[in-house]
Amino acid sequence: MTFQQVTIETVVNAPVATVWSSWTEPDHIIHWNFASDDWCCPSATSDLRVGGVYVARMEARDGSFGFDFSAVFGEVDVNRAITLNMDDGRTARTTFDVTPSGTVVRTVFDAEGENAIDMQRAGWQSILDNFRKYTETL
Repeated sequence: MTFQQVTIETVVNAPVATVWSSWTEPDHIIHWNFASDDWCCPSATSDLRVGGVYVARMEARDGSFGFDFSAVFGEVDVNRAITLNMDDGRTARTTFDVTPSGTVVRTVFDAEGENAIDMQRAGWQSILDNFRKYTETL
């Protein structure tokens, strides 16, 4: 199956080691992994190795809906790149590039077929923006 790829990015004003740990460690993931304030990520697990499993619990704060976002790590290149292979066959690859203005975090993900591309881009970008805001406080 062929998926349309979507790219999002942000620049985080933090060293790449801080950015990497915020992206990969469950104790950090739960603080930024949601698209809006009416959602939360109450739990996350990350077996950070090729073949390891990643799971983030996504829930509406009012308890009306929730789901597990799960994937398997297909690539783990410390401080450089991570690829998640999602259960539905899609992938998401995130890279971490050190620049004079900060660490550029760029994710290229396969869009799913149920929701509009612009909606998916906005949701993933919102999560990435939350990540940047949280990580810059560390």
